[in-house]
Amino acid sequence: MKKYILLLSVAVLGLTSCSSDYLDTAPESSTDTGTIVGSAKNAKLSINGISRMMTYQYLHSQGYNGEGTIKTYFGNYPGNDFQKVNYPGWAPIMNGTYRLQKSSAYCYYPWYYYYKLSSNANGIICNIDNATGSEEEKAFVKAQALVYRAYSFFMLSQLYAHRWSDEQGNTPGIVLRIDQSTGDHPRATLAETYAQIYKDLDEAIALFQKSGQDRADDEFYLPSIDVAYALYSRAALTRQDWTNAAKYAALAKANHPIMSNDEYFDGMHTPNKEWIWGVYEAQDQTIYYYSFYAYQGSNSSSGQMRTYPTAISKELIDQIPETDVRRGLYLIPTDEEMEKDIADKKLNAAGRSTGVIQTRAKKEFADYLYSTSLIYIYMQYKHRCEFYPGGGSFNIFRGAEMYYNEAEALCMQGQDAQAQEILFQAVSPRDPAYVKSTKTGKDLLTEIKLYRRFDLWGEGFDWFDYKRWGDTISRKALGDGGSFHTSFAVTIAPSDGNNWTWELPLRETDYNKGLDLPE
Repeated sequence: MKKYILLLSVAVLGLTSCSSDYLDTAPESSTDTGTIVGSAKNAKLSINGISRMMTYQYLHSQGYNGEGTIKTYFGNYPGNDFQKVNYPGWAPIMNGTYRLQKSSAYCYYPWYYYYKLSSNANGIICNIDNATGSEEEKAFVKAQALVYRAYSFFMLSQLYAHRWSDEQGNTPGIVLRIDQSTGDHPRATLAETYAQIYKDLDEAIALFQKSGQDRADDEFYLPSIDVAYALYSRAALTRQDWTNAAKYAALAKANHPIMSNDEYFDGMHTPNKEWIWGVYEAQDQTIYYYSFYAYQGSNSSSGQMRTYPTAISKELIDQIPETDVRRGLYLIPTDEEMEKDIADKKLNAAGRSTGVIQTRAKKEFADYLYSTSLIYIYMQYKHRCEFYPGGGSFNIFRGAEMYYNEAEALCMQGQDAQAQEILFQAVSPRDPAYVKSTKTGKDLLTEIKLYRRFDLWGEGFDWFDYKRWGDTISRKALGDGGSFHTSFAVTIAPSDGNNWTWELPLRETDYNKGLDLPE
């Protein structure tokens, strides 16, 4: 991926009076959209440009890096099983209190980011039919643009709308902009939002099939028909449409087998056959300290990771059998080590070791750490940067998620035997001692959730899964049976914080007079 162009972005959401920081969506040149999408060849380059937007420096803030920010700040930090250790100043984002602060950058960043992606996709969708080029080329590019729009709408709905289970979609959804207009626009219902996502994906799949084309093997960062299938499965699962969730999960994973254990231990930055879709970052196109792994790579040279590494919850990993090889990617202290460090006053209240646990970590995990990294119990080595300070590609969809999607959807339909088999296929490659589950109903669902939480840990699912499940987040402090800093040891009920729904940002409500907002 050696060249990007940025498609002309319209003034997103009609916020023409907003600050230039918020509306910095102009292209590299002044070429109009019709010219940029005047040919299928140019439109293809524009699709490439949208993929570049998914790893880019935004809002003049070191933390806003495109898709990685969504995974880290919105999926991992506020979840049940992930901790940014000894960082109490971040308690508001980790404990979900920013969701109701309409003027906060945390509130408007996802809105800004995903409407930027979808507005660029709209430029292609609305103009490609009149472009020059073969019908096959145009169909393929339009299908890719529809996937970008559907993905953006889906992610926005997860953040800014209630759960489907709250009222089966009879609640406010998002603003569905499916053309290039920038004026006032009403808010759709959640049911209408999902109807549009399904419509876009149905059309995308039909166009992919019509085109007879596919992306190149190394173009994991671009949408394909398998990406459309995977997104359909994830959206259907969140909508509690169990039939489609299982159907499309099976289609999506067909060409994306579970990666080997060696690949799983490779740092999660190297694309392999299991990757369905991902975000590309190369050393000659890095965003340095903005990068995803600068906030989540155990070997990163960034101060964020050397001083405040990330860690898995003790309560989660304690439930995983010792025969599971994935446990080897976390610093799990033994009882003897804990007793020794506590007796020697080498373990502080936040879980930092300067004693025997540190000694073992520096020896056993030297290749997974930066030389000056601080050591905390339960810190992770699953995610590692490919190059300094925190660069590397990362996945959006991979085959394993589809296994868990399919197992959960089958279980919810009462097809326990089929769900047991799919779960076995997902877990047994990592744990040779794993025996196919004989559990049924709620007990089987609990087991599926457990392995999903563990396998996909740190990949941005934590908070989103807990929200759609309607499960309470419960984190215990070190000394109370858990491993969290006391600032993060909280209980968050599904009804808290407007049902875990982010408020629409003021930068939308102040300028879009078409919104029908409650008093």
